[in-house]
Amino acid sequence: MYEKVLLWATPAFIALMLIECAIARLRHVGEYRLADAVTSVSLGALSTYVGVFARLVSFGVYVLVYRAARLATLDVDAWWVWAGALVAYDFLYYWYHRLGHEVNVLWAAHVVHHQSEDYNLSTALRQTSSSYLLGWIFYLPMALAGVPPQVFLVVSLIDLLYQFWIHTEQIRSLGVFDRIFASPSNHRVHHAVNDIYLDRNYGGILILWDRLFGTFQPERADVPCVYGTRDPLRSWNPLWANLHTYVALWRDAVHAQAWPDKLRVFIARPGWRPADVAARFPKAGFHLPLEKYAPPLPRALGLYCLAQFVVVLGFGSHFLAVEPVLGRPAAIGYFSAVAASLWIIGGLAEGRTGFVRLEALRLALLAALAFVLGPTAAAAAAVAGCLAMAVWLTLAGRALPVAAGASGRSPLAAG
Repeated sequence: MYEKVLLWATPAFIALMLIECAIARLRHVGEYRLADAVTSVSLGALSTYVGVFARLVSFGVYVLVYRAARLATLDVDAWWVWAGALVAYDFLYYWYHRLGHEVNVLWAAHVVHHQSEDYNLSTALRQTSSSYLLGWIFYLPMALAGVPPQVFLVVSLIDLLYQFWIHTEQIRSLGVFDRIFASPSNHRVHHAVNDIYLDRNYGGILILWDRLFGTFQPERADVPCVYGTRDPLRSWNPLWANLHTYVALWRDAVHAQAWPDKLRVFIARPGWRPADVAARFPKAGFHLPLEKYAPPLPRALGLYCLAQFVVVLGFGSHFLAVEPVLGRPAAIGYFSAVAASLWIIGGLAEGRTGFVRLEALRLALLAALAFVLGPTAAAAAAVAGCLAMAVWLTLAGRALPVAAGASGRSPLAAG
Protein backbone atom coordinates (compact mmCIF):
# COMPACT_ATOMS: atom_id res chain seq x y z
CA MET A 1 0.00 0.00 0.00
CA TYR A 2 2.72 2.47 1.03
CA GLU A 3 4.61 2.28 -2.26
CA LYS A 4 1.39 2.31 -4.29
CA VAL A 5 0.25 5.59 -2.69
CA LEU A 6 3.62 7.17 -3.46
CA LEU A 7 3.31 5.91 -7.05
CA TRP A 8 -0.15 7.45 -7.42
CA ALA A 9 1.11 10.73 -5.91
CA THR A 10 4.04 10.98 -8.34
CA PRO A 11 2.15 12.89 -11.09
CA ALA A 12 1.10 15.49 -8.50
CA PHE A 13 4.69 15.77 -7.24
CA ILE A 14 5.98 16.33 -10.78
CA ALA A 15 3.26 18.88 -11.60
CA LEU A 16 4.02 20.87 -8.44
CA MET A 17 7.76 20.80 -9.18
CA LEU A 18 7.14 22.17 -12.69
CA ILE A 19 4.97 24.95 -11.25
CA GLU A 20 7.61 25.77 -8.64
CA CYS A 21 10.33 25.81 -11.29
CA ALA A 22 8.32 28.28 -13.39
CA ILE A 23 7.70 30.53 -10.37
CA ALA A 24 11.39 30.39 -9.42
CA ARG A 25 12.38 31.56 -12.90
CA LEU A 26 9.89 34.42 -12.81
CA ARG A 27 10.85 35.57 -9.32
CA HIS A 28 14.58 34.76 -9.59
CA VAL A 29 14.27 33.11 -6.19
CA GLY A 30 15.45 29.56 -5.66
CA GLU A 31 17.05 27.36 -8.23
CA TYR A 32 16.38 24.20 -10.21
CA ARG A 33 19.43 22.51 -11.68
CA LEU A 34 18.51 19.60 -13.91
CA ALA A 35 21.19 17.16 -12.75
CA ASP A 36 20.51 17.89 -9.08
CA ALA A 37 16.74 17.51 -9.46
CA VAL A 38 17.12 14.27 -11.45
CA THR A 39 19.43 12.89 -8.75
CA SER A 40 16.95 13.79 -6.02
CA VAL A 41 14.05 12.12 -7.83
CA SER A 42 16.29 9.11 -8.59
CA LEU A 43 17.02 8.73 -4.89
CA GLY A 44 13.33 8.96 -4.05
CA ALA A 45 12.47 6.36 -6.67
CA LEU A 46 15.26 4.06 -5.51
CA SER A 47 14.05 4.35 -1.90
CA THR A 48 10.53 3.42 -3.00
CA TYR A 49 11.77 0.38 -4.92
CA VAL A 50 13.90 -0.79 -1.98
CA GLY A 51 10.86 -0.33 0.25
CA VAL A 52 9.05 -3.07 -1.65
CA PHE A 53 11.46 -5.55 -0.06
CA ALA A 54 12.58 -3.80 3.13
CA ARG A 55 9.17 -2.71 4.38
CA LEU A 56 8.14 -6.35 4.63
CA VAL A 57 10.76 -6.66 7.37
CA SER A 58 10.41 -3.31 9.13
CA PHE A 59 6.59 -3.25 9.07
CA GLY A 60 6.56 -6.99 9.74
CA VAL A 61 8.41 -6.42 13.02
CA TYR A 62 5.83 -3.79 13.99
CA VAL A 63 3.00 -6.24 13.32
CA LEU A 64 4.78 -8.99 15.25
CA VAL A 65 5.29 -6.76 18.31
CA TYR A 66 1.70 -5.52 18.10
CA ARG A 67 0.32 -9.05 18.05
CA ALA A 68 2.62 -10.50 20.70
CA ALA A 69 3.27 -7.68 23.18
CA ARG A 70 0.70 -4.88 22.91
CA LEU A 71 -0.50 -3.54 26.26
CA ALA A 72 -3.92 -2.52 24.96
CA THR A 73 -6.23 -3.04 21.99
CA LEU A 74 -7.22 0.31 20.53
CA ASP A 75 -10.37 0.70 18.45
CA VAL A 76 -9.45 1.25 14.82
CA ASP A 77 -12.80 3.04 14.27
CA ALA A 78 -12.28 5.63 17.02
CA TRP A 79 -11.28 9.10 15.76
CA TRP A 80 -9.17 9.77 18.81
CA VAL A 81 -7.05 6.70 18.07
CA TRP A 82 -6.17 8.13 14.67
CA ALA A 83 -5.54 11.64 16.04
CA GLY A 84 -3.48 10.32 18.94
CA ALA A 85 -1.51 8.01 16.66
CA LEU A 86 -0.61 10.91 14.35
CA VAL A 87 0.63 13.02 17.25
CA ALA A 88 2.50 10.05 18.74
CA TYR A 89 4.12 9.25 15.40
CA ASP A 90 5.20 12.85 14.92
CA PHE A 91 6.70 12.89 18.44
CA LEU A 92 8.67 9.71 17.79
CA TYR A 93 9.66 11.02 14.37
CA TYR A 94 11.14 14.10 16.06
CA TRP A 95 13.45 11.89 18.14
CA TYR A 96 14.29 9.61 15.23
CA HIS A 97 15.07 12.64 13.10
CA ARG A 98 17.07 14.34 15.83
CA LEU A 99 19.17 11.28 16.57
CA GLY A 100 19.65 10.93 12.83
CA HIS A 101 21.73 14.11 13.14
CA GLU A 102 23.47 13.12 16.37
CA VAL A 103 24.53 9.49 15.82
CA ASN A 104 26.90 8.62 12.98
CA VAL A 105 25.30 5.35 11.88
CA LEU A 106 21.87 7.02 11.73
CA TRP A 107 23.31 10.06 9.96
CA ALA A 108 24.80 7.73 7.34
CA ALA A 109 21.22 6.94 6.30
CA HIS A 110 19.68 10.37 6.76
CA VAL A 111 22.49 12.33 5.11
CA VAL A 112 21.05 11.42 1.70
CA HIS A 113 18.17 13.81 2.29
CA HIS A 114 20.59 16.68 2.99
CA GLN A 115 23.08 16.20 0.16
CA SER A 116 21.39 18.51 -2.33
CA GLU A 117 22.95 21.95 -2.51
CA ASP A 118 19.66 23.34 -3.82
CA TYR A 119 16.39 23.62 -1.91
CA ASN A 120 13.18 22.98 -3.80
CA LEU A 121 10.37 20.43 -3.99
CA SER A 122 12.61 17.88 -5.67
CA THR A 123 14.69 17.88 -2.47
CA ALA A 124 11.66 16.50 -0.62
CA LEU A 125 11.83 13.39 -2.79
CA ARG A 126 15.52 12.86 -2.03
CA GLN A 127 15.06 9.92 0.35
CA THR A 128 17.47 7.33 1.71
CA SER A 129 17.27 3.64 0.85
CA SER A 130 18.80 2.48 4.15
CA SER A 131 16.49 3.98 6.78
CA TYR A 132 14.75 0.60 6.91
CA LEU A 133 17.77 -0.87 8.70
CA LEU A 134 17.23 0.90 12.03
CA GLY A 135 14.40 3.41 11.64
CA TRP A 136 11.64 0.97 12.58
CA ILE A 137 13.02 0.65 16.12
CA PHE A 138 11.85 4.16 17.04
CA TYR A 139 8.18 3.41 16.37
CA LEU A 140 7.82 0.18 18.34
CA PRO A 141 6.35 2.09 21.34
CA MET A 142 3.26 2.61 19.20
CA ALA A 143 2.99 -1.15 18.66
CA LEU A 144 3.36 -1.75 22.39
CA ALA A 145 0.68 0.87 23.08
CA GLY A 146 -1.71 -1.02 20.81
CA VAL A 147 -1.89 1.25 17.76
CA PRO A 148 -3.29 -1.02 15.01
CA PRO A 149 -0.87 -1.65 12.14
CA GLN A 150 -3.20 -0.13 9.54
CA VAL A 151 -3.46 3.06 11.61
CA PHE A 152 0.32 3.21 11.99
CA LEU A 153 0.81 2.78 8.25
CA VAL A 154 -1.61 5.58 7.35
CA VAL A 155 -0.32 8.13 9.88
CA SER A 156 3.28 7.44 8.84
CA LEU A 157 2.27 8.17 5.25
CA ILE A 158 0.47 11.37 6.29
CA ASP A 159 3.55 12.55 8.18
CA LEU A 160 5.74 11.86 5.15
CA LEU A 161 3.44 13.50 2.58
CA TYR A 162 2.97 16.60 4.75
CA GLN A 163 6.68 17.29 4.55
CA PHE A 164 6.70 17.55 0.75
CA TRP A 165 5.38 21.11 0.55
CA ILE A 166 7.78 22.57 3.12
CA HIS A 167 10.78 22.02 0.83
CA THR A 168 10.57 25.30 -1.06
CA GLU A 169 12.03 28.79 -1.11
CA GLN A 170 8.92 30.21 -2.78
CA ILE A 171 6.88 30.46 0.43
CA ARG A 172 8.23 32.89 2.98
CA SER A 173 7.20 33.35 6.62
CA LEU A 174 3.68 32.26 7.53
CA GLY A 175 3.45 34.09 10.84
CA VAL A 176 1.69 32.24 13.65
CA PHE A 177 1.65 29.03 11.57
CA ASP A 178 5.46 28.95 11.77
CA ARG A 179 5.26 28.90 15.56
CA ILE A 180 3.19 25.71 15.68
CA PHE A 181 3.83 23.69 12.55
CA ALA A 182 6.79 22.70 10.43
CA SER A 183 6.80 25.19 7.55
CA PRO A 184 8.98 26.15 4.61
CA SER A 185 10.75 28.80 6.70
CA ASN A 186 11.38 26.40 9.59
CA HIS A 187 12.55 23.60 7.32
CA ARG A 188 14.90 25.80 5.31
CA VAL A 189 16.73 26.30 8.59
CA HIS A 190 16.89 22.55 9.07
CA HIS A 191 18.59 22.02 5.71
CA ALA A 192 21.09 24.85 6.15
CA VAL A 193 24.74 24.33 7.10
CA ASN A 194 25.32 27.82 8.54
CA ASP A 195 26.61 27.63 12.12
CA ILE A 196 23.52 29.30 13.56
CA TYR A 197 21.17 26.91 11.75
CA LEU A 198 23.02 23.61 12.06
CA ASP A 199 21.02 20.73 13.61
CA ARG A 200 17.80 22.63 14.30
CA ASN A 201 14.08 22.28 13.56
CA TYR A 202 13.54 18.52 13.42
CA GLY A 203 9.73 18.48 13.59
CA GLY A 204 7.85 16.62 10.87
CA ILE A 205 4.41 18.20 11.22
CA LEU A 206 4.64 20.02 14.56
CA ILE A 207 7.50 22.42 15.26
CA LEU A 208 6.28 22.50 18.87
CA TRP A 209 8.59 19.58 19.66
CA ASP A 210 11.60 21.75 18.80
CA ARG A 211 10.32 24.57 20.99
CA LEU A 212 9.72 22.11 23.82
CA PHE A 213 13.14 20.40 23.61
CA GLY A 214 15.29 23.42 22.79
CA THR A 215 16.15 22.78 19.14
CA PHE A 216 14.12 25.56 17.51
CA GLN A 217 15.80 28.28 15.44
CA PRO A 218 13.83 30.82 13.41
CA GLU A 219 15.02 31.80 9.95
CA ARG A 220 16.83 35.14 9.92
CA ALA A 221 16.65 37.59 7.05
CA ASP A 222 20.26 38.64 7.66
CA VAL A 223 21.60 35.05 7.44
CA PRO A 224 20.65 33.44 4.10
CA CYS A 225 20.47 29.66 4.27
CA VAL A 226 23.27 27.71 2.60
CA TYR A 227 22.24 24.16 1.73
CA GLY A 228 24.07 20.86 1.52
CA THR A 229 26.31 19.00 3.96
CA ARG A 230 29.65 19.80 5.57
CA ASP A 231 31.14 16.72 3.91
CA PRO A 232 29.88 17.27 0.34
CA LEU A 233 28.88 14.29 -1.78
CA ARG A 234 30.03 15.82 -5.09
CA SER A 235 28.35 13.20 -7.23
CA TRP A 236 25.11 12.65 -9.15
CA ASN A 237 25.32 8.90 -8.53
CA PRO A 238 22.32 7.66 -6.48
CA LEU A 239 24.05 4.46 -5.33
CA TRP A 240 27.12 6.33 -4.14
CA ALA A 241 24.85 8.88 -2.43
CA ASN A 242 23.45 6.07 -0.29
CA LEU A 243 26.84 4.47 0.43
CA HIS A 244 29.07 7.55 0.74
CA THR A 245 28.93 8.04 4.53
CA TYR A 246 28.80 4.32 5.37
CA VAL A 247 32.03 3.84 3.41
CA ALA A 248 33.66 6.77 5.22
CA LEU A 249 32.66 5.37 8.63
CA TRP A 250 33.91 1.91 7.72
CA ARG A 251 37.26 3.29 6.57
CA ASP A 252 37.69 5.23 9.82
CA ALA A 253 36.80 2.14 11.86
CA VAL A 254 39.25 -0.03 9.94
CA HIS A 255 42.12 2.43 10.32
CA ALA A 256 41.49 3.28 14.00
CA GLN A 257 44.06 1.60 16.22
CA ALA A 258 42.04 1.41 19.45
CA TRP A 259 39.10 -0.99 19.57
CA PRO A 260 36.91 1.47 21.54
CA ASP A 261 37.47 3.99 18.75
CA LYS A 262 36.48 1.43 16.12
CA LEU A 263 33.09 1.13 17.82
CA ARG A 264 32.75 4.79 18.73
CA VAL A 265 33.03 5.76 15.07
CA PHE A 266 29.49 4.47 14.53
CA ILE A 267 27.81 5.97 17.60
CA ALA A 268 29.65 9.29 17.92
CA ARG A 269 28.29 12.58 16.62
CA PRO A 270 28.82 13.23 12.90
CA GLY A 271 32.17 14.84 12.35
CA TRP A 272 33.95 12.98 15.15
CA ARG A 273 36.93 10.87 14.04
CA PRO A 274 39.62 9.00 15.99
CA ALA A 275 42.65 11.27 16.46
CA ASP A 276 45.03 8.85 14.79
CA VAL A 277 42.76 8.49 11.76
CA ALA A 278 42.15 12.24 11.45
CA ALA A 279 45.92 12.85 11.54
CA ARG A 280 46.64 10.17 8.93
CA PHE A 281 43.71 10.95 6.62
CA PRO A 282 42.84 14.64 7.12
CA LYS A 283 39.73 16.09 5.53
CA ALA A 284 39.31 19.55 4.08
CA GLY A 285 37.90 22.03 6.55
CA PHE A 286 34.41 23.47 6.18
CA HIS A 287 33.98 27.13 5.32
CA LEU A 288 31.44 29.37 3.62
CA PRO A 289 30.69 30.20 0.89
CA LEU A 290 30.37 26.74 -0.66
CA GLU A 291 30.99 26.10 -4.34
CA LYS A 292 28.16 24.01 -5.72
CA TYR A 293 28.97 20.75 -7.46
CA ALA A 294 28.44 21.32 -11.19
CA PRO A 295 30.64 19.21 -13.50
CA PRO A 296 30.47 20.40 -17.13
CA LEU A 297 28.19 18.32 -19.34
CA PRO A 298 27.48 18.67 -23.09
CA ARG A 299 23.88 19.74 -23.64
CA ALA A 300 23.11 16.80 -25.93
CA LEU A 301 24.28 14.33 -23.29
CA GLY A 302 22.31 16.14 -20.59
CA LEU A 303 19.13 15.84 -22.67
CA TYR A 304 19.95 12.18 -23.29
CA CYS A 305 20.22 11.60 -19.52
CA LEU A 306 16.86 13.29 -18.99
CA ALA A 307 15.19 11.19 -21.69
CA GLN A 308 16.62 7.96 -20.31
CA PHE A 309 15.65 8.98 -16.78
CA VAL A 310 12.02 9.38 -17.85
CA VAL A 311 12.12 5.96 -19.52
CA VAL A 312 13.66 4.32 -16.45
CA LEU A 313 11.03 5.92 -14.19
CA GLY A 314 8.43 4.33 -16.43
CA PHE A 315 10.06 0.94 -15.93
CA GLY A 316 10.17 1.65 -12.19
CA SER A 317 6.45 2.37 -12.12
CA HIS A 318 5.83 -0.85 -14.02
CA PHE A 319 7.99 -2.70 -11.48
CA LEU A 320 5.85 -1.40 -8.59
CA ALA A 321 2.68 -2.38 -10.44
CA VAL A 322 3.71 -5.96 -11.29
CA GLU A 323 5.91 -6.78 -8.27
CA PRO A 324 3.06 -8.41 -6.29
CA VAL A 325 2.60 -11.07 -9.00
CA LEU A 326 6.29 -11.63 -9.72
CA GLY A 327 8.28 -14.36 -8.07
CA ARG A 328 10.99 -13.15 -5.70
CA PRO A 329 13.90 -13.88 -8.10
CA ALA A 330 12.15 -12.05 -10.94
CA ALA A 331 11.33 -9.08 -8.69
CA ILE A 332 14.94 -8.83 -7.48
CA GLY A 333 16.18 -9.06 -11.07
CA TYR A 334 13.79 -6.35 -12.26
CA PHE A 335 14.72 -4.10 -9.32
CA SER A 336 18.44 -4.64 -9.96
CA ALA A 337 18.05 -3.65 -13.62
CA VAL A 338 16.22 -0.43 -12.71
CA ALA A 339 18.75 0.42 -9.96
CA ALA A 340 21.68 -0.22 -12.32
CA SER A 341 20.06 2.03 -14.93
CA LEU A 342 19.74 4.88 -12.43
CA TRP A 343 23.39 4.36 -11.45
CA ILE A 344 24.52 4.57 -15.09
CA ILE A 345 22.45 7.70 -15.75
CA GLY A 346 24.05 9.32 -12.69
CA GLY A 347 27.50 8.51 -14.03
CA LEU A 348 26.60 9.92 -17.45
CA ALA A 349 25.39 13.13 -15.82
CA GLU A 350 28.86 13.51 -14.31
CA GLY A 351 30.35 13.34 -17.81
CA ARG A 352 32.29 10.12 -17.19
CA THR A 353 33.43 8.42 -20.38
CA GLY A 354 33.37 4.99 -18.74
CA PHE A 355 29.65 5.32 -18.20
CA VAL A 356 29.12 6.01 -21.90
CA ARG A 357 30.43 2.49 -22.51
CA LEU A 358 28.24 1.09 -19.73
CA GLU A 359 25.21 2.82 -21.19
CA ALA A 360 25.96 1.36 -24.62
CA LEU A 361 26.10 -2.09 -23.00
CA ARG A 362 22.78 -1.43 -21.20
CA LEU A 363 21.10 -0.47 -24.47
CA ALA A 364 22.47 -3.59 -26.16
CA LEU A 365 21.13 -5.79 -23.36
CA LEU A 366 17.71 -4.14 -23.55
CA ALA A 367 17.58 -4.65 -27.30
CA ALA A 368 18.64 -8.28 -26.91
CA LEU A 369 15.98 -8.84 -24.24
CA ALA A 370 13.29 -7.29 -26.44
CA PHE A 371 14.43 -9.47 -29.35
CA VAL A 372 14.30 -12.64 -27.21
CA LEU A 373 10.81 -11.80 -25.96
CA GLY A 374 9.57 -11.10 -29.51
CA PRO A 375 8.66 -11.23 -32.27
CA THR A 376 5.93 -8.66 -31.58
CA ALA A 377 5.32 -5.10 -32.71
CA ALA A 378 6.22 -3.86 -29.22
CA ALA A 379 9.50 -5.80 -29.27
CA ALA A 380 10.37 -4.40 -32.69
CA ALA A 381 9.62 -0.89 -31.47
CA ALA A 382 11.81 -1.46 -28.40
CA VAL A 383 14.74 -2.63 -30.54
CA ALA A 384 14.34 0.35 -32.85
CA GLY A 385 14.19 2.67 -29.86
CA CYS A 386 17.41 1.21 -28.44
CA LEU A 387 19.16 1.66 -31.77
CA ALA A 388 18.01 5.28 -31.98
CA MET A 389 19.19 5.91 -28.43
CA ALA A 390 22.54 4.31 -29.25
CA VAL A 391 23.01 6.76 -32.15
CA TRP A 392 22.08 9.69 -29.87
CA LEU A 393 24.50 8.44 -27.20
CA THR A 394 27.32 8.06 -29.70
CA LEU A 395 26.91 11.59 -31.05
CA ALA A 396 26.49 13.13 -27.58
CA GLY A 397 29.40 11.18 -26.12
CA ARG A 398 31.82 12.56 -28.72
CA ALA A 399 31.60 15.97 -27.05
CA LEU A 400 33.13 14.63 -23.83
CA PRO A 401 36.82 15.29 -23.15
CA VAL A 402 38.94 12.16 -23.53
CA ALA A 403 40.00 12.33 -19.89
CA ALA A 404 36.50 12.92 -18.52
CA GLY A 405 35.98 10.95 -15.36
CA ALA A 406 37.64 12.95 -12.64
CA SER A 407 34.53 14.93 -11.70
CA GLY A 408 33.58 12.85 -8.70
CA ARG A 409 35.09 10.63 -6.06
CA SER A 410 32.93 7.53 -6.17
CA PRO A 411 34.60 4.12 -6.02
CA LEU A 412 31.54 2.90 -7.92
CA ALA A 413 32.55 4.99 -10.91
CA ALA A 414 33.81 3.71 -14.21
CA GLY A 415 36.09 5.78 -16.39
